[in-house]
Amino acid sequence: MHFKRPLFAALSATLLIALGAMSMVAGAQNTAFNLPGKSSRIAAASVVTTDQVRAELLAWAPEGVEPGKPVWVGLALTHQPEWHTYWKNSGDSGLPTQLDWQLPAGISAGEIAWPTPKKIPIGTLANYGYEKTVLLPVPLTVAPGFAGKQLEVQLKASWLVCRKECIPQEGDFALSIPVRSSTAASGQLFQDTFAATPKVLPAGASQVEAGPKAIKVSLAGLPAALQGKTLAFFPETGGVIEPAAPWQQAWQGALWTAEVPLSSQRTESPAGMPLVVALDNVAYRIDAPVKGTWPAAAAAAVVPPALEAALRANASAGAAPVQSSAPPVGLIAALLGALLGGLVLNLMPCVFPVLAIKVVGFVQVKDQATRLTTGLAYTLGVVLSFLALGALLLGLRAAGEQLGWGFQLQNPAVVALLAALFTLLGLNLAGLFEFGNLLPGRLAGWQAKNPTVNAFLSGVLATAIASPCTAPFMGASLGYAVGLPALEALAIFAALGVGMALPYLAASAIPAVARALPRPGAWMVTFKQLMAFPMFATVAWLVWVLGQQSGVDGAGALLALLVLMALVIWAFTLRGTARTLLAAFSIALCALGLWSIGPNITRPVTLASAAPTAGGWQAWEPGRVDQLAAQGQSVFVDFTAAWCVTCQYNKKTTLSNAAVLADIEAKNVALLRADWTRRDPAVTAALAQLGRSGVPVYVIYKPGRAPVVLSEILSVDDVRAELAKL
Repeated sequence: MHFKRPLFAALSATLLIALGAMSMVAGAQNTAFNLPGKSSRIAAASVVTTDQVRAELLAWAPEGVEPGKPVWVGLALTHQPEWHTYWKNSGDSGLPTQLDWQLPAGISAGEIAWPTPKKIPIGTLANYGYEKTVLLPVPLTVAPGFAGKQLEVQLKASWLVCRKECIPQEGDFALSIPVRSSTAASGQLFQDTFAATPKVLPAGASQVEAGPKAIKVSLAGLPAALQGKTLAFFPETGGVIEPAAPWQQAWQGALWTAEVPLSSQRTESPAGMPLVVALDNVAYRIDAPVKGTWPAAAAAAVVPPALEAALRANASAGAAPVQSSAPPVGLIAALLGALLGGLVLNLMPCVFPVLAIKVVGFVQVKDQATRLTTGLAYTLGVVLSFLALGALLLGLRAAGEQLGWGFQLQNPAVVALLAALFTLLGLNLAGLFEFGNLLPGRLAGWQAKNPTVNAFLSGVLATAIASPCTAPFMGASLGYAVGLPALEALAIFAALGVGMALPYLAASAIPAVARALPRPGAWMVTFKQLMAFPMFATVAWLVWVLGQQSGVDGAGALLALLVLMALVIWAFTLRGTARTLLAAFSIALCALGLWSIGPNITRPVTLASAAPTAGGWQAWEPGRVDQLAAQGQSVFVDFTAAWCVTCQYNKKTTLSNAAVLADIEAKNVALLRADWTRRDPAVTAALAQLGRSGVPVYVIYKPGRAPVVLSEILSVDDVRAELAKL
């Protein structure tokens, strides 16, 4: 029996970790934009492309760069269908695009000449923004005496792009403009944008009258061509009106009037209001004085913490205070929490199959010295693998990537390869083949003589399997680790590995454990075959995870490819001519399957909307908690992922408990679910604000109180106790 040979499986696990790293790094290089976190600047270019937006820095200097001559630069944003960015007043939600220029001495930048926006309804809200393509032009002033052959322009831009979900993004741009020659390739786009920019009219007799529940707008001096027409209305001052509320407008001769409801959350009481009115592609701007007395304003609203961190700060951004039942985490406490978390990790369902394999292998070792050596090698494999994952995670976060614990399973390709690995292990345990029969003779002989190497690689495999799991005590420790200097952070990852390896290490060092185990015999074959079923169950779970990421077509493609892989393995167990013919045929069939249906595995599915689902859950999105809190409603947020076994256990038990659901309904608590199954920088930023870097995380928000973070393993009593405090 060759069961003690996990070499192929462990090497595959190592390859999967490396593949996850390469996919994340490649994603960072291809997107070329930074999100919250300590950014490492990718070489700036004139174009930055994301999945939602193509952003390009453009220039228009038809007469060269000279004092008194028109010199314009601008950021052109081309949106994918259904996505939009925001105007200077974003409306009910969102944030305007921000441009931070770095220019040589003698050159200064003006304000954005904002084109006329459109009103974008989002459920019961309304925003002001742009779809399709928009250019945000900015004039440059050239001082006398400016010298140089090239005008070097650098821009750091940040924007919030939304559909039904929102993603904060940013990019670094650079452009070189020749001083002595004309730059006019983008002239038509600039001219079209200038035509769409509101034309300024004098205030004249225009005014805004502040009332207790609405403002009354009177605009005089509008062109005669507009008279009698229904106009769109955009106030440049945010936080005054209710953008989505019904309002009335009328013409009184040449005077246009409107009555617009005040926002119940009004934070501004301006003495003047710049207003834009538009008809089709023609718009006008009037800065109207305000008459009358404003009613008392509401308390100023705070920008949602996740957006604040995403757009204006790096990893050092201050987070809102968070309450927890545990005391503040220090380094010693974090190390202890990681050690305990690693211990508990051995009990998680995703780690159980590997532990079962180790039990069988442990029985076969007779010599105490060899047993201790293999225990130390297994521990070394676990600890070094945790250190490698920790270093990779910290390195990618330092490079601007928004990642957390279990990040590799956010990649469908890694999930598919893990499913293939477990299928191979399951077929091996079931007796279809032996790895030793597939390896070259010299490698198989070397591996049989080196049980220490096998034990080390088993530790690597165990870490690969355990990486998507989060146990109690781990969340706070890992969240604390990602904000520490590298050496201290890696110490926490090492403590996590030591905790996970400790039971096996202790068993290998204590002779009484070996004496308590049954003698080797026929039961081991039965036990080995029995352990194939947890492996296949893990495959079923991974296929379900992939279905959440890539839809039913992706899950179906993976199942078909796993069947073809099993066919290839079976063909290699044959002998003679049948092996040659059937192996060649099955390999060709597998290659055809990879080419034809393989792409379905990595093709993303359409994201779910924020509409309530079964059980009253809604999709989390940046700012949603603040919107509900502004209405006086408490909120329960479940940060989850399909690949997180602990998340699914909590979802099926505590979060489905009738008593918990009754308490939630009685307290009128809104339920939001933040899905981290695929990479979502906004979710990562929100987790960072809570001091966490992985899922599950459960948070209760109450207006006027700091968020309360619950334990990773939810209990009915704990949740009900916190709900009772609302």
